[in-house]
Amino acid sequence: MDRASLRHRVAREMEIADEARAAGREGRARVCARRAAGLAAMDLLEREGASPRGRSALDALKGIAEMQGLSPELRSAAARLTARVTEAFALPHGEDALADARAVIAACLEERGSDD
Repeated sequence: MDRASLRHRVAREMEIADEARAAGREGRARVCARRAAGLAAMDLLEREGASPRGRSALDALKGIAEMQGLSPELRSAAARLTARVTEAFALPHGEDALADARAVIAACLEERGSDD
């Protein structure tokens, strides 16, 4: 996928995440944010020559969480995005999933040398 298309898809997923949150649909917001961050993570992994275990957003985020040479904050944000909700549909941590997604997206698409 070309860089412009990737950025558009990521931005659209985050728009949907924001809309879902505003409508009180936090689960949907997390799913969309994770998908957006996963697209950006997949792009970074491909540019770095590190293939994720699979082709899902979750696989890409797990790959980023384990990738050496990235900041601990980025790796932690990616790891939190892979966390499962509890039986009460709560996250096992207090961080904001949309903020984590935005941090991963920024790091993967902007800081690591996008070539637009």
